[in-house]
Order: sequence, then structure tokens, then C-alpha cells
Amino acid sequence: MSLLNPSTVLSACGEILLPIVLTFLFYILFHGARILYHELTSPLRNLVGPGSPSLLTGNFTELIADFETTENWRKMYGPTFQFRGLFSISELHTSDIKAITHVMTNSAIYGKAPFAMENSRQLMGDGIVSANAHDHGRFRRILNPAFSASQMRVLTETFVQKSIQLRDIWAEKIRQDSTGETQIEAMTWLRLMTLEIIGKAGFNYDFNTLTGTEDSKPNELDGVLKQIFMSPSSKWYETLRNARSLIPILRFLPLPGSRLYVSARSKMQEIGSGILALSKAALNASETEEKPFDFAGKRDILSVLLKANLSPDVPENQRLTDTELISQIPTFFIGGHETTSSAAAWALHALSVHQDVQKKLRQELLTISTDNPTMDEINSLAYLERSNIVVRETLRVYSPIVFRHRTATKDDVLPLSKPCLDRDGRLHDSLLVPKGQTIFIPIHAINTDPELWGPDAKEWKPSRWSSLPSTVTAIPTIWANLLTFFAGPNNCIGFRFAVLELKVVLFTVIRAFEVSPGVSEERVGRTVVPQRPVVRGEAGGKSVVALPLILKAYEDI
Repeated sequence: MSLLNPSTVLSACGEILLPIVLTFLFYILFHGARILYHELTSPLRNLVGPGSPSLLTGNFTELIADFETTENWRKMYGPTFQFRGLFSISELHTSDIKAITHVMTNSAIYGKAPFAMENSRQLMGDGIVSANAHDHGRFRRILNPAFSASQMRVLTETFVQKSIQLRDIWAEKIRQDSTGETQIEAMTWLRLMTLEIIGKAGFNYDFNTLTGTEDSKPNELDGVLKQIFMSPSSKWYETLRNARSLIPILRFLPLPGSRLYVSARSKMQEIGSGILALSKAALNASETEEKPFDFAGKRDILSVLLKANLSPDVPENQRLTDTELISQIPTFFIGGHETTSSAAAWALHALSVHQDVQKKLRQELLTISTDNPTMDEINSLAYLERSNIVVRETLRVYSPIVFRHRTATKDDVLPLSKPCLDRDGRLHDSLLVPKGQTIFIPIHAINTDPELWGPDAKEWKPSRWSSLPSTVTAIPTIWANLLTFFAGPNNCIGFRFAVLELKVVLFTVIRAFEVSPGVSEERVGRTVVPQRPVVRGEAGGKSVVALPLILKAYEDI
């Protein structure tokens, strides 16, 4: 048998690869030309804003590298200005409340940004976060009962059970330490606990992550999510995921991090498929036995979701298919695991720094005699829920999601309460926003705007809630005068779940422990996507997503 001629092989490969390469280059050039045309003809092209350090990445790497970047830009250019995202695509930044309210109340004009939906789809699949306007409304109608106030009352027991499990692990570590106190890395433990909570409360599924031993085999799903969100490469993965979202053809390339996203999504969907199969089997068995499925005895979110989906009030063409039901589960995992653990970590950090607030909160918590409170008992706590609200102040200063995007679906005029400047020195009290323009909404900036909240807006200060300035009532919101859970038809459907979970964690931990900082406050920094605590390395060393805390038993548990 004769060997193939190398020149023949190379020629054949060239014939195959050349059309692919040319098609790829043509697509990139075509897409680039469209972006360039939009930028050159945009009525916003002359707005002030930061210079772009790179044609390819624009200001994006600056944006995700330093939490203070947008704050510095606002000091220089005011609340409304233009900056460059990936591929130098312009984004209109505005923290002007009049403009934000206009965007929120005109959701038919300002819809979800297509690249943001694709960004979510790469990680979580086709759930409610990545759904278009039509499917979002359909999904939401079915999902609402699963996140109602009455359902949260039922789930309180699960929140308390898992919080106590974590408390007992920490208490045992203190007992094993001869000093009478112990240092723990709170971020890791809180992530394990919130994964347990979303598994049990969401799907009646046990991850069994809270073993109390640090050398046990890590949970596979938690390990993948940790690589995505907390590894040294997470910013790089985030950049490439955004690039794939903006330029569809890049999704065909094996870029770094792409396998991680596929692995995380596949694992979540695998778990979801198994959970749904069990629920459907129980439902089918009940039909065979000619008795109704015991939905009342099922306390998890998925069972409530199944019940709502089968309601006779829901037309057949409005119901979610099995594939659509499974697609919601990754969204619950990310929303109920990553963001809530970050909020809990920030709450404990703030209380560790403000010992006076911690003591006052503990006194309130100890007025309840049981370790297993109901939701009504949790909500009755004045310092936790009403006058000087620790939870609200934490979610104000440390909102896990610090910005969102909207895209104009048609030309519109955006009103401003404070005129913005163009490069010719002219002031504009409104802006012509062209179809396709991306609006960058800085949630954290609005939550901490001194013009809205007062000169101490950047400080964590629960006492402010006893007498809020009237200016904060202008913020479009669904909860507590904050933009933390966004507003409008695309607000966070799980906000009650997140708030109640945070209250229960604080109830359990602060009653049991005196919490002190594990490192100096100067070494605690923040990531951007999402907002997480990091410990800055000494002498220029690398930062690590973590929150060291020192715990001492308040009394024997």
C-alpha cells in the first residue's frame, strides 16, 4: 500500500480549511462593519466618557478589574456618559433616576440586552433569565406561586435547619481550639450552606456538602462553579463569555472556559432531569392509583412549580414543557447559591467590623426563645426587619449584582434630571437613543448615591433606615427603596427567598457567635461580577475570593 503524498494531504487540508477561514474572516469583517456603522452614525457618538485603551476590549477589562472604576468615571463625567465595551461597542452609562425610571417603565422599548441573555444562556441554559419577552411572561406566570410569601413561610424550616447545621460545625471547631475561638473562611462555608438550602428548599435534593470536614471530597457542581466565579482565571472567563455573547461565530471556537460552562450547565441540567423525573413518576403513580398527587405534602419550589403548571387555569399552550421546567433549575442554582452566599458573607463582614451593631442585633435576636423560629417570628425582629435594618443596609451597600443592561428596541428620547455634556461643551437635558443602543444601569451606584442617600451613602450604617431621605422614594424598586433586585417586569423573582434566607442565617449565627474580622478591613476588597469579598495579598500578592472571620461562642450551644 502506497503512502499518501504529504503535498496531497496538505492540499486537501487547505481545500477544507480555506473556505472555513475565509467564511470566519468575512463574518468578523461584516459584523465589525455593522458595529462601526452604528458607532459612526449614533447620535450619542459625541458624548463625553473615558478613553478606550483597546480597540478589541474597550473599557471592559477596566470595568471588571476594579470595583471603583465606574465610581471614578462618574466623578469625572457625571451620572450620564458613554464608555466602550468589548469590541469598542458603546454603552450609555446612566445613574440619573429620571432616566432609569423611564427605562424601567418602558420595558417594551428597553428590553433585555441580547448579549446579556446569551451570556446567561451559556451558563444557565434557556431559563427565565435568558428568555425573550414572550417566554419570560409565560415562565413568570407559572413560577410566581413557587416564590410567593406563603411558600416562603413553608420554606423557613429548611433555611433554619441548614443554618443550624452550619452553626454546629462552626461551634465544634471552636470547641476543638484550645484558645476558645477559631478562624474560619466564611465564604467557602456559606457557599456550601446555600447550595444545601437551594437543593433542599428548591428541589428536595440533598447535596450533602456540610460534612464538617475540610478534606472531604468537594461537591462536583460546587467545584465547577467555584472555578467559574472564584478562580484567578474567572475575569478572563467572564471576558471570553461576553465576547462569545456579542459575536455568535466565536461560540464555535474552543475558547478558554467554554468547557467549564458546558460542564456546569450539564451538571445542573443532569440534576434537574433526575429531580423532575422523580416528581413526574410520583405524579404518574398517583394517577394510576386513581388518587391525587400529594402536592400539599411537597414543600419544595419544584413541586409547587409542577402544581402551578398543571393548574386548570393555565391554558395548554401556556404550560411549560419538561425541557422548559428543567431549564429553570440552573437559574435557581446560580441565583440561590452564588448571590445569596455573597450577601451573607458581606453581612457577617459588616457586623464583624461594627461591633456595636452586632451587639444590638444579638440582643434583639435573643428575645426569641427558640432556635427554630417561624417566618413571622423572624419578621417580628425590629432591628433585623424594621427600624434599623441590617439586611436592607447590607443589600444596599453590598448588592451582589452591581449592574444590569438594557437595549433599546427602537429609537427613543431619554429624559435626564441632570444635563450631560458632550465633547463640544454643549449640555443636553435629554438624549436621542438609537435602536440597538445598550444602556448600562449601575445598581450599586444608585444604591449608594450621595445625592439620594446623603453624604454618608457609601458607609454601612443601619441606623439610616429609621429616617430615610425623601429622595430615595424616586428609585424604581420592588423592595426597600433599593435597585438591588431591579424593577419592572424583569425584577428578581426570587427576592423573597434571598431576603428570608439572609435573615435566617444572621439569626442563627449572631445568636451563637461573637464575630470578629479575620484580616484588617484595608485588606478586604471586592470583585465586580458578582460583588464578593476578596482578601488582598500582602506586598502586592494576588487577591483571593475569601472572607476570614474569627468566631467565639457567645454561650454554649
